[in-house]
Amino acid sequence: MYEIDTKLLKLEAEGKPIHVALIGAGQMGKDIVSQISEMKGMICDIVVDINADIAVDAYKQAKTKEEIVVTDSLEEAEAAIEAGKRVATTNYKLAVAAKPIQSVIDATGSPEMGARVTTECIFYKKHIVMMNVECDITVGPILRKMCEQAGIVYSLTAGDEPGSIIEVYRFAKALGFEVVAAGKGKNNPLDLYANPGQEEWMAKAAARDMNPRMLVEFVDGSKTMIEMCAVSNATGLKVDVRGMHGPSCNVKDLAKVFSLKKQGGILETTGVVDYGIGDINPGVFVIVTTDNKRIIDGLVQRDMGEGPNYLLYRPYHLCSIETPITAAQAVLYGESTAHPMDHLTSECITVAKKDLKAGETLDAIGEYCYRASIEHAYIAKEGNMLPVGLAKGAVLKMDVPVDTVITYDMVELDNSSVLLQLRRMQDQLLR
Repeated sequence: MYEIDTKLLKLEAEGKPIHVALIGAGQMGKDIVSQISEMKGMICDIVVDINADIAVDAYKQAKTKEEIVVTDSLEEAEAAIEAGKRVATTNYKLAVAAKPIQSVIDATGSPEMGARVTTECIFYKKHIVMMNVECDITVGPILRKMCEQAGIVYSLTAGDEPGSIIEVYRFAKALGFEVVAAGKGKNNPLDLYANPGQEEWMAKAAARDMNPRMLVEFVDGSKTMIEMCAVSNATGLKVDVRGMHGPSCNVKDLAKVFSLKKQGGILETTGVVDYGIGDINPGVFVIVTTDNKRIIDGLVQRDMGEGPNYLLYRPYHLCSIETPITAAQAVLYGESTAHPMDHLTSECITVAKKDLKAGETLDAIGEYCYRASIEHAYIAKEGNMLPVGLAKGAVLKMDVPVDTVITYDMVELDNSSVLLQLRRMQDQLLR
């Protein structure tokens, strides 16, 4: 994607912009619409939300000059796009089916919706930009496989931490470095039992204009576990311990902390994913090493430290602001920013945040019932552990004490779920 800027300018000059549809016009979705409005060679033709007024507002915040047509009719939507208008709708299937659309961005945050949207993209052969990391860690391998068979790109997004980490990881691997560790910074305190009803998190969420549930997903560690699970499944990097180490450290300490114990670090083995709590955020990092004396001398001369490990640090990730790059990358190059391999390396498991009772229906990630943790996929399979992406809506068959890992045999799942059906296929076909 080295000439992506000039390629987009060329498309603009030729009057052949990339046509994008966005599904989910929340905080990040609105960022995407606004960013695309500043770009050359790309148009966000359709915005989908469960509330059409929110979709319209996304265009208004982007200072859209074109007429906005509100419709759930495919025929009307295609006619509007042909006339140079923008479409706001509540019908996600319309966004995928509309003929001009080339890339679809899923910003719903719902694993079930992610599965349904991607399935529609496969039917209509539209590239899918999966901002929905919760869906990716649950059924990413089979969705990616099906997308490849359909001749379309399945991609995690640029700008989110998994995509940003993998950008640095690919750089390191292309140069032949051995990767010791890859990770991110966490800038808020870890509170495993946080819930969105607690005054502290309600106040902080209000100050950031966030949904308290979304904030708690970060605070209780679930988001970090989910993001690093996506990195693990895209690279083959493993976890050193369940839940990762998550040490308190700053950027200057990363290469030392994330080294083997015999080197004065915290790791039992190399080739792992992890995170640190300190001044690392909003950056991401990859720790590398080499045994080539010439390269070692060169790294020392370039102020990379004395080794044996060296820090590659990207000091920012812009989340949804970078997402249009992935949409363009899929169309222009037929490549992903990041995608899972054909099997799971790690699993995000479900851990009770409180004492749960039989008959209770599990809520969403970042709420009251459970949090995510990361484990080796083979251990999760041996233990029959419930993937966190399948937890919402599950009904408990028995009492579950706090801090217990919830397993498949403890819950009744919704057999009508597309996500669940895909996961069962994945477990059978991609081992």
